[in-house]
Amino acid sequence: MIPGLLALVIAALFTGAALYILVAEQPARLLIPEPALLVQWRRAYRGGTAMQGSLAVAGFLCAALAWWLTGRTGFLVGGFVLVANWPYTLIVIRPVNRRLEAVEPPAAGPEIRALVARWGRLHAGRFGLGGAATLILLGTLASLTVV
Repeated sequence: MIPGLLALVIAALFTGAALYILVAEQPARLLIPEPALLVQWRRAYRGGTAMQGSLAVAGFLCAALAWWLTGRTGFLVGGFVLVANWPYTLIVIRPVNRRLEAVEPPAAGPEIRALVARWGRLHAGRFGLGGAATLILLGTLASLTVV
């Protein structure tokens, strides 16, 4: 079941990237002065958005194909949970992103640090969605081998 396995690998990659951001990148970012913090957040967010957004869509497409080939709804559920990162980001995280993007780095002060810290807490939701999708897809794949 190649599409299902690909969906699982992609979901795990998404989750690993989100975990890295939470435990390594975000804490390090919060240790630097506000102007540099804002510059670093912007650069990292651009790259992270492209990577994680693409992974969410690719994982969903693989999961949907696996569902279509097997009829196992777990694949479809896992795919939808993974791609739910898109609306979560647009509805929940985007307002914070806009506030961060509205400030020029030289003008960044303590409010920027607080916003980036809030962004990090909200980003944990991406890790949660990715982790849930990974577990759902793993469980679905495991159920295919049980006879």
